[in-house]
Amino acid sequence: MTAALAAQSASDRARLTTGLTATVIFLTGIAPLATDMYVPAFPAVAGDLSATATQVQLTLTTFFVGMALGQLIGGPVSDQYGRRRLLLAAVIMMTVSSVLCAVAPSIGVMMAARFVQGFAGGWAMVIGRAVIVDLARGARLVRVLNVIAGVGGIAPIAGPLLGAVVLQVSGWRMSFWAVAALGVAMVVVVLVAVPESLPPHRRHAGGLRSFAVASRQVLARRRYVGYVLVSGSGMGAILAYVATSAFVLQSMNGLSPVAYSVDFAANAAGMTVASLVAARLAGRIATRRVILAGQVAALGAGVAMLAGALWLGTPLLLVIVCFFVLMTAQGLIGPNGGALASAEVPGHPGTGSAMLGFVTWVAAGVVAPVAGLGGQDTAVPMAFLMIGCTMLSMAGLVLTRPRRRHGGI
Repeated sequence: MTAALAAQSASDRARLTTGLTATVIFLTGIAPLATDMYVPAFPAVAGDLSATATQVQLTLTTFFVGMALGQLIGGPVSDQYGRRRLLLAAVIMMTVSSVLCAVAPSIGVMMAARFVQGFAGGWAMVIGRAVIVDLARGARLVRVLNVIAGVGGIAPIAGPLLGAVVLQVSGWRMSFWAVAALGVAMVVVVLVAVPESLPPHRRHAGGLRSFAVASRQVLARRRYVGYVLVSGSGMGAILAYVATSAFVLQSMNGLSPVAYSVDFAANAAGMTVASLVAARLAGRIATRRVILAGQVAALGAGVAMLAGALWLGTPLLLVIVCFFVLMTAQGLIGPNGGALASAEVPGHPGTGSAMLGFVTWVAAGVVAPVAGLGGQDTAVPMAFLMIGCTMLSMAGLVLTRPRRRHGGI
């Protein structure tokens, strides 16, 4: 009994420190890095494993599916059993699956290992986010989640460049060995820096019935659903860009691979800076206004891209500007929408984070193939997706408006 009370007291004293925030940034960046480092090696993987381009592409799809399911399940389970032990289990699982990817003898084994890698990465990400929600409230929560998103944005900047370097000096398997090494480092960091943030008396009973009840409670909150739509639709716009930007810039406009990588990094940097700016604005300017500013900018970029694709031959300068504006705007939309969604369900932080992560990665999995339906010679489908996703995001923001009663808010 004394030991249990001591454990509960330690959990209650858990604080949000700089080291803990840095650890969550590490957790947030490692799973996307596992994909971004791997993408430049697609042709080499196809040749080495005697696979078609479509089969190699499916390893990306299985990763996204795993990420979505990992976040959907990991959050509620951690609401029942606590954060720290499950986070360690997820990181170990991701490390082992990365090793399996590195030694995969066939494309089938690679698909399965990538699914497990995504599942474990999503599990770790949602628990890391739930730890932050456990320990922060109000403007501080918004600020910290924006910092995590902003600094975590280094992964999509560095990933393709690191992957290209690794591919030059070694084979594609080395990318997965590198991710496995990062996984080992993460295990150590979690052991040192992450406390148990959810004491036993704040946990929820488990079981499928309990999860269904918690999900209904979370989804019954109109403002939560609205903010999930804000953030998830923003991710859809990002994936429309990621899935087709190489074709638009290289195939249609003749940009070299090196120049494309530089432009890709610049756009990711714009999103990172915008996230950090949003963090500074938390508590000073209404977060909903910051989101709206990003949505208006993103919608303008989508409309300009559509006009250029339909009537101007998709000129390079217009494409570069539109992509930069779109990605920078997402730095104002996604992290803020996710932070406000979490703030709406403080009683179920794990379930709330799980639903948010599930919607976000499902949007990624759906939009990516749709964006390429027109082939590599047109930007029209991508432009329509940019506009459509942004309008859905704006509809979500409208859904979050406080109801007025008797002339008040």
